[in-house]
Amino acid sequence: MRYLVKMLAAVLMAGGTLGAQDAVPVSASTAKSYQQIQKLLVAMAEKMPEEHYSFKPAPEIKTFGELVAHVAMHQAAFCAMSMGERNDPGRVETKTKAELVAALKDSFATCDAAHGALTDANASEIVFRSDRATMSRFELLMGDVNHSWEEYGYMSVYLRLKGIVPPSSDPEFRKTLR
Repeated sequence: MRYLVKMLAAVLMAGGTLGAQDAVPVSASTAKSYQQIQKLLVAMAEKMPEEHYSFKPAPEIKTFGELVAHVAMHQAAFCAMSMGERNDPGRVETKTKAELVAALKDSFATCDAAHGALTDANASEIVFRSDRATMSRFELLMGDVNHSWEEYGYMSVYLRLKGIVPPSSDPEFRKTLR
């Protein structure tokens, strides 16, 4: 019986050790999703031909270019807020594909710094307060990442309507996301 108890204790301790080794920090999980959407959005913005940046599937929605500008503005604001800064980039009034891709990449530079500063220790730090909301560093960054994935989904439809395969559906490009 004593042998059985020792074996059970050894198994339980080993299982606890393995579980601890398998734990992924919250900041690492956030960074992985962010890095994937960053690659996808930049690839998508570069893949869409400039003549289709003014395309919109219905009159009441944004053009593809306006969606790229929207993502860039959202990211610049939310990532700056996550670092305790205010960054109201205003509207991105650029018209050309090159200018919009550059604005998108600039917004990722701000987000690179924000995600680089995120740790499990500071993730729950409140960095934004208003009369309507209080948000932690993690909430702002994950909110931005989620928003970017949502916009990527919308933008994928624009590409499909133009006969272009979105990067996430391209098997060769997907290999770069691992």
